Amino acid sequence: MSAVEAMVRAGDLAGAAEQLEQALGEEPSLTRYLQLAGLRRALRQPHRALRAVEAGLALAPLDFMALCMRAGLLEGIGDPGVGRAWDEALAQRPEGDLPPPLLAAMAHGEALRDQWRAARAAQMAQATQASEAVGGDEAWRIARFRSNTLRQTRPYYSEPTHFFYPGLSMREYHPAERFPWLADLAAATEAIRDEMLAVMRSDRAELAPYIQYAEHQALRQWQPLNHNPDWTAIHLIRRGEMVSANAAQCPVTMELLSRMPQPDIPGASANALFSLLAPHTAIPPHVGVNNARLLCHVPLVVPDGCWFRVGAETRMWREGEPFVFDDTIEHEAMNPSDHLRVVMIFDIWHPDLTPGERDAVRAIVAQETAAGNLG
Repeated sequence: MSAVEAMVRAGDLAGAAEQLEQALGEEPSLTRYLQLAGLRRALRQPHRALRAVEAGLALAPLDFMALCMRAGLLEGIGDPGVGRAWDEALAQRPEGDLPPPLLAAMAHGEALRDQWRAARAAQMAQATQASEAVGGDEAWRIARFRSNTLRQTRPYYSEPTHFFYPGLSMREYHPAERFPWLADLAAATEAIRDEMLAVMRSDRAELAPYIQYAEHQALRQWQPLNHNPDWTAIHLIRRGEMVSANAAQCPVTMELLSRMPQPDIPGASANALFSLLAPHTAIPPHVGVNNARLLCHVPLVVPDGCWFRVGAETRMWREGEPFVFDDTIEHEAMNPSDHLRVVMIFDIWHPDLTPGERDAVRAIVAQETAAGNLG
Protein backbone atom coordinates (compact mmCIF):
# COMPACT_ATOMS: atom_id res chain seq x y z
CA MET A 1 0.00 0.00 0.00
CA SER A 2 3.05 2.31 0.02
CA ALA A 3 2.33 3.30 -3.60
CA VAL A 4 -1.16 4.48 -2.62
CA GLU A 5 0.21 6.47 0.29
CA ALA A 6 2.84 8.07 -1.95
CA MET A 7 0.15 9.12 -4.45
CA VAL A 8 -1.95 10.64 -1.66
CA ARG A 9 1.06 12.59 -0.36
CA ALA A 10 1.69 13.79 -3.90
CA GLY A 11 -1.91 14.94 -4.24
CA ASP A 12 -2.85 12.32 -6.82
CA LEU A 13 -6.07 11.21 -5.12
CA ALA A 14 -7.57 9.84 -8.33
CA GLY A 15 -4.52 7.69 -8.97
CA ALA A 16 -4.53 6.47 -5.37
CA ALA A 17 -8.20 5.52 -5.68
CA GLU A 18 -7.58 3.56 -8.87
CA GLN A 19 -4.63 1.78 -7.25
CA LEU A 20 -6.87 0.83 -4.31
CA GLU A 21 -9.58 -0.42 -6.66
CA GLN A 22 -7.07 -2.79 -8.26
CA ALA A 23 -5.78 -4.01 -4.90
CA LEU A 24 -9.31 -4.67 -3.65
CA GLY A 25 -10.03 -6.77 -6.73
CA GLU A 26 -7.28 -9.11 -5.61
CA GLU A 27 -7.75 -8.95 -1.82
CA PRO A 28 -10.97 -7.47 -0.38
CA SER A 29 -10.47 -5.73 2.95
CA LEU A 30 -12.73 -3.56 5.12
CA THR A 31 -9.86 -1.19 5.91
CA ARG A 32 -9.06 -0.71 2.24
CA TYR A 33 -12.72 -0.20 1.34
CA LEU A 34 -12.96 2.57 3.95
CA GLN A 35 -9.77 4.14 2.59
CA LEU A 36 -11.23 4.02 -0.87
CA ALA A 37 -14.49 5.55 0.35
CA GLY A 38 -12.53 8.37 1.94
CA LEU A 39 -10.70 9.06 -1.30
CA ARG A 40 -13.89 8.99 -3.38
CA ARG A 41 -15.51 11.39 -0.92
CA ALA A 42 -12.53 13.75 -1.16
CA LEU A 43 -12.83 13.55 -4.94
CA ARG A 44 -16.51 14.61 -4.62
CA GLN A 45 -17.73 11.24 -5.83
CA PRO A 46 -20.25 10.44 -3.06
CA HIS A 47 -22.06 7.66 -4.89
CA ARG A 48 -18.81 5.83 -5.62
CA ALA A 49 -17.75 6.40 -2.01
CA LEU A 50 -21.06 4.90 -0.86
CA ARG A 51 -20.55 1.83 -3.03
CA ALA A 52 -17.10 1.35 -1.46
CA VAL A 53 -18.47 1.61 2.09
CA GLU A 54 -21.28 -0.81 1.35
CA ALA A 55 -18.80 -3.26 -0.14
CA GLY A 56 -16.87 -3.04 3.13
CA LEU A 57 -20.05 -3.58 5.13
CA ALA A 58 -20.66 -6.74 3.14
CA LEU A 59 -17.51 -8.02 4.85
CA ALA A 60 -18.32 -6.59 8.31
CA PRO A 61 -22.02 -5.63 8.52
CA LEU A 62 -21.85 -4.26 12.09
CA ASP A 63 -18.67 -2.19 11.83
CA PHE A 64 -19.36 1.07 13.64
CA MET A 65 -17.06 3.32 11.59
CA ALA A 66 -18.34 1.95 8.30
CA LEU A 67 -21.95 2.43 9.38
CA CYS A 68 -21.23 6.02 10.44
CA MET A 69 -19.52 6.76 7.13
CA ARG A 70 -22.45 5.28 5.23
CA ALA A 71 -24.92 7.43 7.17
CA GLY A 72 -22.87 10.56 6.50
CA LEU A 73 -22.68 9.80 2.78
CA LEU A 74 -26.42 9.19 2.57
CA GLU A 75 -27.03 12.57 4.19
CA GLY A 76 -24.69 14.20 1.67
CA ILE A 77 -26.67 12.90 -1.30
CA GLY A 78 -30.03 13.67 0.30
CA ASP A 79 -31.11 10.07 0.65
CA PRO A 80 -34.34 9.72 2.70
CA GLY A 81 -32.88 6.68 4.45
CA VAL A 82 -30.36 8.73 6.45
CA GLY A 83 -32.36 8.54 9.69
CA ARG A 84 -32.55 4.78 9.55
CA ALA A 85 -28.84 4.61 8.66
CA TRP A 86 -27.90 6.62 11.75
CA ASP A 87 -30.18 4.46 13.86
CA GLU A 88 -28.30 1.37 12.67
CA ALA A 89 -24.90 3.01 13.18
CA LEU A 90 -25.60 4.33 16.69
CA ALA A 91 -26.86 0.92 17.77
CA GLN A 92 -23.27 -0.34 17.28
CA ARG A 93 -21.54 2.40 19.29
CA PRO A 94 -18.56 0.83 21.08
CA GLU A 95 -17.86 1.18 24.78
CA GLY A 96 -15.32 3.71 25.97
CA ASP A 97 -14.24 7.19 24.95
CA LEU A 98 -14.40 8.33 21.33
CA PRO A 99 -12.46 11.13 19.57
CA PRO A 100 -14.14 14.58 19.71
CA PRO A 101 -14.70 14.81 15.92
CA LEU A 102 -16.53 11.47 15.97
CA LEU A 103 -18.56 12.55 19.00
CA ALA A 104 -19.65 15.68 17.13
CA ALA A 105 -20.67 13.60 14.11
CA MET A 106 -22.59 11.24 16.36
CA ALA A 107 -24.45 14.10 18.04
CA HIS A 108 -25.52 15.30 14.60
CA GLY A 109 -26.49 11.73 13.71
CA GLU A 110 -28.53 11.37 16.89
CA ALA A 111 -30.53 14.45 15.94
CA LEU A 112 -31.28 13.02 12.51
CA ARG A 113 -32.16 9.65 14.01
CA ASP A 114 -34.48 11.29 16.53
CA GLN A 115 -36.26 13.22 13.79
CA TRP A 116 -36.74 10.00 11.84
CA ARG A 117 -38.05 8.18 14.93
CA ALA A 118 -40.41 11.05 15.77
CA ALA A 119 -41.87 10.99 12.27
CA ARG A 120 -42.34 7.22 12.44
CA ALA A 121 -43.86 7.49 15.92
CA ALA A 122 -46.37 10.05 14.69
CA GLN A 123 -47.31 7.85 11.75
CA MET A 124 -47.73 4.81 14.01
CA ALA A 125 -49.79 6.76 16.54
CA GLN A 126 -52.10 7.91 13.76
CA ALA A 127 -52.40 4.37 12.42
CA THR A 128 -53.32 2.91 15.84
CA GLN A 129 -55.44 5.79 17.13
CA ALA A 130 -58.73 3.95 16.71
CA SER A 131 -57.40 0.76 18.30
CA GLU A 132 -56.06 2.59 21.36
CA ALA A 133 -59.33 4.43 21.94
CA VAL A 134 -60.57 1.45 23.95
CA GLY A 135 -58.07 2.38 26.69
CA GLY A 136 -56.96 0.20 29.58
CA ASP A 137 -54.44 -2.59 29.27
CA GLU A 138 -55.07 -3.04 25.56
CA ALA A 139 -53.95 0.54 24.94
CA TRP A 140 -50.82 -0.07 27.03
CA ARG A 141 -49.92 -3.15 24.97
CA ILE A 142 -50.38 -1.28 21.68
CA ALA A 143 -48.27 1.64 22.93
CA ARG A 144 -45.54 -0.73 24.06
CA PHE A 145 -45.65 -2.51 20.69
CA ARG A 146 -45.02 0.87 19.05
CA SER A 147 -42.14 1.78 21.35
CA ASN A 148 -40.52 -1.65 20.87
CA THR A 149 -40.79 -1.26 17.11
CA LEU A 150 -39.17 2.17 17.37
CA ARG A 151 -36.40 0.72 19.60
CA GLN A 152 -37.38 3.19 22.31
CA THR A 153 -37.93 0.15 24.53
CA ARG A 154 -37.00 -3.50 24.23
CA PRO A 155 -38.47 -6.76 25.48
CA TYR A 156 -37.57 -7.84 29.01
CA TYR A 157 -38.18 -11.34 30.27
CA SER A 158 -38.52 -13.16 33.56
CA GLU A 159 -35.08 -14.41 34.60
CA PRO A 160 -35.33 -15.70 38.18
CA THR A 161 -32.15 -16.76 39.90
CA HIS A 162 -33.57 -20.15 40.96
CA PHE A 163 -37.20 -21.03 40.16
CA PHE A 164 -38.77 -20.50 36.75
CA TYR A 165 -42.34 -21.70 36.33
CA PRO A 166 -43.22 -21.89 32.59
CA GLY A 167 -46.20 -20.33 30.89
CA LEU A 168 -46.85 -17.47 33.31
CA SER A 169 -47.56 -14.01 31.92
CA MET A 170 -44.47 -11.81 31.97
CA ARG A 171 -45.21 -8.17 32.70
CA GLU A 172 -43.03 -5.54 34.29
CA TYR A 173 -46.03 -4.01 36.08
CA HIS A 174 -49.16 -6.13 36.19
CA PRO A 175 -52.52 -4.48 35.48
CA ALA A 176 -54.21 -3.14 38.62
CA GLU A 177 -57.52 -4.62 37.44
CA ARG A 178 -56.24 -8.10 38.32
CA PHE A 179 -55.85 -7.11 41.98
CA PRO A 180 -59.01 -5.43 43.31
CA TRP A 181 -57.53 -5.40 46.83
CA LEU A 182 -55.07 -2.67 45.75
CA ALA A 183 -57.87 -0.21 46.43
CA ASP A 184 -57.99 -1.33 50.07
CA LEU A 185 -54.25 -0.78 50.42
CA ALA A 186 -54.49 2.66 48.83
CA ALA A 187 -57.27 3.66 51.21
CA ALA A 188 -55.25 2.41 54.21
CA THR A 189 -51.97 4.10 53.27
CA GLU A 190 -52.17 6.68 56.05
CA ALA A 191 -52.91 4.05 58.71
CA ILE A 192 -50.09 1.81 57.46
CA ARG A 193 -47.70 4.78 57.47
CA ASP A 194 -48.67 5.71 61.03
CA GLU A 195 -47.94 2.17 62.20
CA MET A 196 -44.64 2.13 60.36
CA LEU A 197 -43.59 5.39 62.02
CA ALA A 198 -44.60 4.02 65.41
CA VAL A 199 -42.39 0.97 64.86
CA MET A 200 -39.46 3.14 63.81
CA ARG A 201 -39.78 5.18 67.01
CA SER A 202 -40.08 2.11 69.19
CA ASP A 203 -37.19 0.74 71.22
CA ARG A 204 -38.50 -2.73 70.41
CA ALA A 205 -38.20 -2.34 66.66
CA GLU A 206 -36.05 -4.90 64.85
CA LEU A 207 -34.23 -3.45 61.85
CA ALA A 208 -31.88 -5.36 59.60
CA PRO A 209 -29.99 -4.74 56.34
CA TYR A 210 -32.27 -5.76 53.50
CA ILE A 211 -29.50 -7.76 51.83
CA GLN A 212 -27.61 -10.30 53.91
CA TYR A 213 -25.65 -13.20 52.47
CA ALA A 214 -22.27 -14.80 53.03
CA GLU A 215 -19.45 -13.08 51.16
CA HIS A 216 -18.36 -16.35 49.53
CA GLN A 217 -21.75 -17.01 47.89
CA ALA A 218 -21.92 -17.00 44.10
CA LEU A 219 -23.76 -13.69 43.85
CA ARG A 220 -22.65 -10.40 42.34
CA GLN A 221 -25.79 -8.33 41.82
CA TRP A 222 -25.95 -7.33 45.50
CA GLN A 223 -22.30 -6.62 46.34
CA PRO A 224 -22.67 -2.86 46.92
CA LEU A 225 -25.58 -3.34 49.35
CA ASN A 226 -24.68 -6.60 51.11
CA HIS A 227 -24.95 -5.95 54.88
CA ASN A 228 -25.25 -2.24 54.04
CA PRO A 229 -27.46 -0.15 56.39
CA ASP A 230 -28.31 2.21 53.53
CA TRP A 231 -31.07 -0.27 52.60
CA THR A 232 -32.78 -1.43 55.75
CA ALA A 233 -35.85 -3.56 56.41
CA ILE A 234 -38.37 -3.70 59.20
CA HIS A 235 -39.76 -7.20 58.71
CA LEU A 236 -43.34 -8.01 59.65
CA ILE A 237 -43.33 -11.51 58.17
CA ARG A 238 -40.07 -13.16 57.19
CA ARG A 239 -39.96 -16.46 55.33
CA GLY A 240 -43.35 -17.38 56.69
CA GLU A 241 -42.60 -16.47 60.31
CA MET A 242 -44.14 -13.44 61.99
CA VAL A 243 -41.63 -10.98 63.49
CA SER A 244 -43.59 -10.39 66.68
CA ALA A 245 -41.70 -7.32 67.94
CA ASN A 246 -42.66 -5.43 64.78
CA ALA A 247 -45.96 -7.04 63.81
CA ALA A 248 -47.53 -6.47 67.23
CA GLN A 249 -47.31 -2.73 66.68
CA CYS A 250 -49.02 -2.88 63.26
CA PRO A 251 -52.50 -4.37 63.77
CA VAL A 252 -54.12 -2.58 60.81
CA THR A 253 -51.28 -3.56 58.47
CA MET A 254 -51.30 -7.17 59.63
CA GLU A 255 -55.06 -7.45 59.20
CA LEU A 256 -54.75 -6.17 55.64
CA LEU A 257 -51.95 -8.62 54.92
CA SER A 258 -54.09 -11.48 56.20
CA ARG A 259 -56.43 -10.82 53.27
CA MET A 260 -53.70 -10.84 50.63
CA PRO A 261 -53.03 -13.93 48.43
CA GLN A 262 -49.55 -14.47 49.87
CA PRO A 263 -47.60 -17.67 49.23
CA ASP A 264 -47.36 -20.04 52.19
CA ILE A 265 -44.10 -21.91 51.59
CA PRO A 266 -42.23 -23.26 54.63
CA GLY A 267 -38.89 -21.54 54.99
CA ALA A 268 -39.51 -19.16 52.06
CA SER A 269 -42.82 -17.26 52.17
CA ALA A 270 -44.84 -15.25 53.07
CA ASN A 271 -42.80 -12.06 53.34
CA ALA A 272 -43.82 -8.54 54.29
CA LEU A 273 -41.66 -5.63 55.35
CA PHE A 274 -41.10 -1.90 55.41
CA SER A 275 -38.21 -1.08 53.07
CA LEU A 276 -36.14 1.96 54.13
CA LEU A 277 -33.86 3.42 51.47
CA ALA A 278 -31.37 6.03 52.68
CA PRO A 279 -30.85 9.36 50.90
CA HIS A 280 -28.68 9.27 47.78
CA THR A 281 -28.77 5.46 47.64
CA ALA A 282 -29.19 3.34 44.52
CA ILE A 283 -30.43 -0.24 44.37
CA PRO A 284 -28.55 -1.80 41.42
CA PRO A 285 -30.25 -3.75 38.62
CA HIS A 286 -31.13 -7.23 39.82
CA VAL A 287 -33.68 -10.05 39.55
CA GLY A 288 -35.58 -12.09 42.12
CA VAL A 289 -35.63 -15.77 42.98
CA ASN A 290 -38.99 -17.14 41.88
CA ASN A 291 -41.40 -16.06 39.13
CA ALA A 292 -44.31 -17.97 40.71
CA ARG A 293 -44.73 -14.96 42.96
CA LEU A 294 -45.09 -11.24 42.33
CA LEU A 295 -44.32 -8.33 44.63
CA CYS A 296 -46.52 -5.48 45.75
CA HIS A 297 -45.18 -2.04 46.66
CA VAL A 298 -47.17 0.32 48.88
CA PRO A 299 -45.37 3.69 48.85
CA LEU A 300 -45.55 5.30 52.30
CA VAL A 301 -42.90 8.03 52.48
CA VAL A 302 -41.67 9.22 49.09
CA PRO A 303 -39.47 12.32 48.71
CA ASP A 304 -39.43 14.03 45.34
CA GLY A 305 -37.44 12.31 42.63
CA CYS A 306 -37.54 8.73 43.92
CA TRP A 307 -37.93 6.34 41.01
CA PHE A 308 -38.32 2.63 40.32
CA ARG A 309 -37.52 0.90 37.02
CA VAL A 310 -38.77 -2.54 36.02
CA GLY A 311 -37.64 -3.64 32.57
CA ALA A 312 -38.31 -0.82 30.13
CA GLU A 313 -40.75 1.13 32.31
CA THR A 314 -39.72 3.64 34.98
CA ARG A 315 -42.23 4.96 37.49
CA MET A 316 -42.07 7.52 40.23
CA TRP A 317 -43.30 6.09 43.54
CA ARG A 318 -46.38 8.02 44.70
CA GLU A 319 -47.76 7.79 48.19
CA GLY A 320 -51.10 6.02 48.22
CA GLU A 321 -50.61 4.39 44.80
CA PRO A 322 -49.68 0.72 45.33
CA PHE A 323 -48.72 -1.50 42.40
CA VAL A 324 -47.76 -5.09 41.58
CA PHE A 325 -44.66 -6.01 39.58
CA ASP A 326 -42.57 -9.02 38.61
CA ASP A 327 -39.29 -8.91 40.50
CA THR A 328 -37.77 -11.62 38.27
CA ILE A 329 -37.61 -9.01 35.50
CA GLU A 330 -34.56 -6.77 35.83
CA HIS A 331 -35.34 -3.84 38.12
CA GLU A 332 -33.55 -1.09 40.01
CA ALA A 333 -34.35 1.92 42.20
CA MET A 334 -32.97 5.25 43.30
CA ASN A 335 -33.50 7.71 46.13
CA PRO A 336 -31.74 10.87 44.88
CA SER A 337 -33.21 13.03 47.64
CA ASP A 338 -31.91 14.19 51.03
CA HIS A 339 -34.61 12.26 52.88
CA LEU A 340 -35.54 8.67 53.72
CA ARG A 341 -37.81 6.73 51.35
CA VAL A 342 -40.12 4.04 52.81
CA VAL A 343 -42.16 1.47 50.89
CA MET A 344 -44.06 -1.54 52.23
CA ILE A 345 -43.26 -4.68 50.22
CA PHE A 346 -44.97 -8.07 50.30
CA ASP A 347 -45.17 -11.11 48.03
CA ILE A 348 -48.24 -12.67 46.43
CA TRP A 349 -48.91 -15.72 44.29
CA HIS A 350 -48.73 -15.14 40.55
CA PRO A 351 -52.42 -14.95 39.58
CA ASP A 352 -51.96 -17.30 36.60
CA LEU A 353 -51.24 -20.28 38.88
CA THR A 354 -54.01 -22.78 39.55
CA PRO A 355 -54.44 -24.26 43.05
CA GLY A 356 -52.71 -27.43 41.89
CA GLU A 357 -49.80 -25.47 40.48
CA ARG A 358 -49.45 -23.58 43.74
CA ASP A 359 -49.19 -26.91 45.54
CA ALA A 360 -46.43 -28.02 43.18
CA VAL A 361 -44.49 -24.76 43.60
CA ARG A 362 -44.94 -24.94 47.37
CA ALA A 363 -43.59 -28.49 47.50
CA ILE A 364 -40.54 -27.90 45.31
CA VAL A 365 -39.50 -24.54 46.76
CA ALA A 366 -39.93 -25.81 50.32
CA GLN A 367 -37.86 -28.90 49.55
CA GLU A 368 -35.06 -26.92 47.91
CA THR A 369 -35.06 -24.37 50.71
CA ALA A 370 -34.85 -27.04 53.40
CA ALA A 371 -32.01 -28.74 51.54
CA GLY A 372 -30.03 -25.50 51.41
CA ASN A 373 -29.90 -25.46 47.62
CA LEU A 374 -30.52 -21.73 47.30
CA GLY A 375 -26.94 -20.78 48.21
